[in-house]
Amino acid sequence: MITFLHGTLVEALPTQAIVEVSGVGYEVLIPLSSYDKLPAPGKEIKLLTHLAVREDAQVLYGFMSAAERDLFRLLIHSVSGIGPKTALNILSGINVTAFRGAVSSGDVKALARISGVGKKTAERIVVELKDKIGAAGAWEASSAQRGLSPEDQKVNDAVLALMALGFKQVEAHDSVRKAQGTLGPGATIEDLVRGCLRKE
Repeated sequence: MITFLHGTLVEALPTQAIVEVSGVGYEVLIPLSSYDKLPAPGKEIKLLTHLAVREDAQVLYGFMSAAERDLFRLLIHSVSGIGPKTALNILSGINVTAFRGAVSSGDVKALARISGVGKKTAERIVVELKDKIGAAGAWEASSAQRGLSPEDQKVNDAVLALMALGFKQVEAHDSVRKAQGTLGPGATIEDLVRGCLRKE
């Protein structure tokens, strides 16, 4: 499995990029969300990848962030009827945070507006992913809308990490606030999460 490419960006189009690694050029299909973050051609790049092997081809999909690749994999592995092409369309049509918020709140209309996703597919996405994205998705989406200070963002990220580990939202928030009081403002997200886990 090819997990990332680290080399030089040779060419960039809204749907694909060519990355040269040690004299080999890799064609990588990308979503618009990653295209917007690409450096200028000729610059160094690290692109996270997902390799799809089919009977007739081996296709590399590339992402500028782990969140995009995680969502791509979640879509193709967990939602029936969604293949890589539709998953790329979804990532091109909505950012990861907004997608998680739409799924956790059951906003079928927002998902159905994405190119290549009709009402039935949007409903299937909500049904099949709601449990997987859950409360953490709603929390992340509402935090993004509020526009957080760096300190609050740190607390928010620690809360999301705890929720991913199975904490309930209120309990995660209380634990992080207590850990922050104990560890002080210099504590990193990792320090806060560890502090909360030690108290359990």
